[in-house]
Amino acid sequence: MRRSCSVYPDVRSKRSKVTADGPNVRWVPKLSVVVPFYNVQQYAPDTLRSLRANTHPDYEFVLVDDASTDRTSVILEQAVDNLPGARLVRHEQNSGLATARNTGIDAARGEYLTFLDGDDWYGPGYLPQLLAAIEELGTDFVRVDHVQSTTRSRNLVRVPNGRRGVPLVPRDLILPADRSTSVDYPYAWAGIFHRRVLDEGLLHFTPGLRTAEDRPWIWKLHREAKSFGIVGLLGVFYRRGVTTSLTQIGDVRQLDFIRAMDQVIEETGRDRDADLLMPKAVRTYCAIMAHHLGATDKFEPAVAKQLRAMCSATLRRLPQDVLDAALDSMDLRRAARLRKLRRWPTTSAGSTGSAVA
Repeated sequence: MRRSCSVYPDVRSKRSKVTADGPNVRWVPKLSVVVPFYNVQQYAPDTLRSLRANTHPDYEFVLVDDASTDRTSVILEQAVDNLPGARLVRHEQNSGLATARNTGIDAARGEYLTFLDGDDWYGPGYLPQLLAAIEELGTDFVRVDHVQSTTRSRNLVRVPNGRRGVPLVPRDLILPADRSTSVDYPYAWAGIFHRRVLDEGLLHFTPGLRTAEDRPWIWKLHREAKSFGIVGLLGVFYRRGVTTSLTQIGDVRQLDFIRAMDQVIEETGRDRDADLLMPKAVRTYCAIMAHHLGATDKFEPAVAKQLRAMCSATLRRLPQDVLDAALDSMDLRRAARLRKLRRWPTTSAGSTGSAVA
């Protein structure tokens, strides 16, 4: 995909790194913030104001316009003139959040990277605290709590682990299978990452996934990164219930969670600890399927039918002994919903597979 990129003058400080490669000199900021935008004209000004409340000479803001069709593009063009360290990258065609994040990652130059979505925001002074947390711990990445915001309320959502402020081994916190763990907190913007995670091939998202893109990503991080930490830092605000968000849209793109979780199952199956980790992967897959099957009224009728068929096919191809244990560990309502689909005749399930056109 061809991309056009507008790069604005670098803002540097004495703490910034400058590397020389022959006659070329390249500024290396301390922190890169990757922010994808798509048709969020109502919320983009708030997001950009929150970035301005976190500017620093050592920070760059990589703003990715994923081919917006509303006024978002105009808002971003105006923002780069008023936001120190801002760089604007444009997609010529809409590619989805996963690919937009990857574009930002590829353009980022910082020693550390973090994310924000174009309809969310930071509290003032949040980024310096986030950067200080990972530098103090010295880990590959750090996870933080967040505030979930709706039109009526704000709720604190915590990383599901109580050990905070100490270095941890990510792999050790994937289990247990029947409890919420660190891999069940997949939000890319709830943390910060050292560049070595990128250099080791762990930071990019699966291209083309239009939903659940964080799921294979968080599992890969926990299987392969060497260290991480959790800190009780509040400052990232997630705007829930946005009408343009894919989580609120019931078209075929929602079914990409099948492809995302198929990837988790496949990669977990190749892991050295596959026998230990597979029960967690299968149970998580079941929980996500049950969630969507319990909300079929939000889907278009044809998509709801396809959802049921794809879930039935999925239940048939999962490791059956592991699936039995997963269903036995779930509450009766969700387990019954899945067992019913599991009993569907093969002709009812069809041959949809995991690919979504």
